[in-house]
Formats: sequence, C-alpha cells, structure tokens
Amino acid sequence: MNRTLFSACCFLLCLLPGVTAAQSRIDCNALPSRILKRAVRYCVYLPAGYDSQPPQRYPVLYFLHGLGDNEQTLFNSGGWTLLDDLRNQHKIGSFLIVAPEGRRSFYVNSADGSVRYSDFFLQEFMPYIESHYRTRPGREGRAISGISMGGYGALRFAFARPDLFSAVSAQSAALITESPQQLDAAAATGAPILTVLGPVFGKPLDAAHWAKNNPFVLARQNATRLRSMAIYFNCGQEDNYGFEKGAAKLHDELAAEHVKHEYHPYPGDHSITYFLSHFGEVMEFHSRAFGLLKP
Repeated sequence: MNRTLFSACCFLLCLLPGVTAAQSRIDCNALPSRILKRAVRYCVYLPAGYDSQPPQRYPVLYFLHGLGDNEQTLFNSGGWTLLDDLRNQHKIGSFLIVAPEGRRSFYVNSADGSVRYSDFFLQEFMPYIESHYRTRPGREGRAISGISMGGYGALRFAFARPDLFSAVSAQSAALITESPQQLDAAAATGAPILTVLGPVFGKPLDAAHWAKNNPFVLARQNATRLRSMAIYFNCGQEDNYGFEKGAAKLHDELAAEHVKHEYHPYPGDHSITYFLSHFGEVMEFHSRAFGLLKP
C-alpha cells in the first residue's frame, strides 16, 4: 500500500462512528526539520482508548525501520493487526509506537556532517512527539526498538544515551563485526558494501566515526549505566547478511560486562516473515519493561 492510500485509509477509519473511541488508529504526519532541512514523515500507533481517555498518559516506544523501508512499513505489513490482537488477548498493555522516516541514514550523523539524523532525532523529533502526544514523561516511559538498520540504530541510541531510554530491543540488527579496514579491503575487491555504508560512514570508512557509533564499543564504555536498562535482541541463524555473528558478539560483550539482557538466536532468515513471527515477543518484552504487565 502506498503512502497516500495508507493515509487516506487511516483518515476514513477515523470518520466512522465510534472508531476513534473503540479502536486503535495510526496517525501519520510530517515534521519540518530545521536540522535536516526537509520534512520528515512519521506514523504513530495510538492504542484503543487514546481518544476517549484524554487524561491518561502513555509510555512511548520509538520504532526504527530497516533499510529500504519507511515509517509505514511496520503498520501496513501486518504489525497493526498483531498489536491489536496482542492487546485484545491481554498480552500487552497500552503504549504508543512512533515510527519515523529514517531513509538510509542508519539513524546517525553522517561522517561528513551533511546529514545530522541523530541530532534531528534527539533534539527535534523526540521533543516534538512528546509535546504533541500524551506520553509519559521521563526515561521510564521511553523505549526504543528496530529491525535490521533500525535495530542498529535502536541499540546505538540506547547504548549512547542510557539516560534517555529505559529499554531497547532489536531484531536482526545490522551489527557488523568486521573492522573499517576489513570493509575497505572488501570494497576494493568489488564488494558493494560502501554503496550502503559510504554515504553515512565515509569512503573510505572513517574509523573514528565508525567507533563513535559502534554498539559494541558503546556497550563497553557505558556498561555500568546499561545495567539498569532492559535489553532484548534476537536474530535468525540463517540471516542473509550474516548479522547473526554480530548478535552473538553483542551477547558475549554484554555478558562479559555483566549487563543483563535477553538474547534469542532463532531459526530463520532476514525477512519480514521472520520479523513478524517474533514481533509479539518483542512487544511483550516492552510491555513488561514499561511495567504494564507482570513479569
């Protein structure tokens, strides 16, 4: 479903009698960014009851999409139905899910400074969302999640700013175990790796910038503060890009630093089928971390 049709469907649903009071809805809009110098689209999942219970404030889960996806992918690929089913089955409580458009940014500032996505997210996007929607204030009411590129982004944000997020999850996170030098060497033999990484991390890769945004490095640097964060990640053991190696390495890093976490190596590849098959588990993790359900 394209963006226009998706937004139109959401709008029409909201016009139906009783829909806003009895059902969840997806609110899609765009934020003009001074930092990025463009409008950034986003979608927000508002649980049933949000419109009929104005005094209530909700925890917020920021959800970062994968490379080639957009802010609507989670909701128009079956995630919306899964969320409502989980809530109706009392497997999750009520919280907002906010999905911003990330394009191919890896959710970090680019090495050359031309795209300051991390600055946008922290300085513009989060404050905007939390002033325009009824979110629960503070770290305990805020978490972050993502898949693939978005999984990398979620871990990077959480590990770099544990003061802002109480929980983080990632599915098939784009965790690369090779060094910048090894990746440059692979690119020299014709591997297309720099086509994806180069615009963000430099050509050749900027080693200092790479390390500054590396979840492995950040996990070691901020291990003490991460011990108070709820952490979950999974990865298919037949991942098309070999990201299962990165997930296993992160598990080892966190274990070595005595940081409690959930790591689940599951059968499966790098596909929407894999992501959705474990999506409910991820949402239940966040519901428990928010204190909405008993552990």
